[in-house]
Amino acid sequence: MMNDKDIEEYHNIGRKIRHSEKYTYVDATRYEDQGTRLYDVNGSRLPSVTTILGRTKDQQFLKEWKAKVGEAEAERIKNVSSSRGTSMHKFLEHYILGTGYDDLTEIGQKAKTMAQKVFEIGLAPVEEYYGSEVTLYYPGLYAGSTDLVCLHNGVEAVVDFKQANRPKKKEWIEDYYMQIAAYAMAHDYVHNSAIQKGVIMVCTPDLYYQEFVIDGAELRRYKHKFLKRLDMYYDLLHDEKEQAKININPEDFFNGA
Repeated sequence: MMNDKDIEEYHNIGRKIRHSEKYTYVDATRYEDQGTRLYDVNGSRLPSVTTILGRTKDQQFLKEWKAKVGEAEAERIKNVSSSRGTSMHKFLEHYILGTGYDDLTEIGQKAKTMAQKVFEIGLAPVEEYYGSEVTLYYPGLYAGSTDLVCLHNGVEAVVDFKQANRPKKKEWIEDYYMQIAAYAMAHDYVHNSAIQKGVIMVCTPDLYYQEFVIDGAELRRYKHKFLKRLDMYYDLLHDEKEQAKININPEDFFNGA
């Protein structure tokens, strides 16, 4: 049973960050279609940034890791990490909004401590926020959901929260940088903004916090890198459609008639 201290913590988690209505964000429907995550934005179906990066990523390291630990263990680790990450994001969303939330499962309680670490350290420089868990899209090309758009140390920034099983090195997380760059481009295009910085906040289950920041020339460089991956994705999509046409068997339609 929750005691008075637990109840107080439940209803007053963190400090409420000031909300600014400078930008108005769209509502979108997210769904999966044969392993592809899509966003329906104003009637237009757009592939997610994570799908684009996933389809164009070199999968060799992942294959080697699965071979080393085994398919079953790899799936278990993936599912635990995914559940923990989802719960951590939920806690952070409510911390930012200043609303009560709790998850009493074992994974949820671990995620709670991770979220508190991110909030205490990572979000300390956030003066105000424009949107939490908002859909960003580049018309006709891609869409995604970013964790936070805010004023971070006086600069407009896109923030992404990540959970990790172990500390990260910069060279391991280039896709995170490209994800941030894609969101920044989408925000600037649709909202006529000037996002100057991306911040990736990472926490491990043993509460090791890391922060990776990109801005200036580095942010521009990752925008170019993402655009190359975007071209690659649409090239793959085109090739698959063409291959599907080539592999059509007339007998599938006429049944030998």
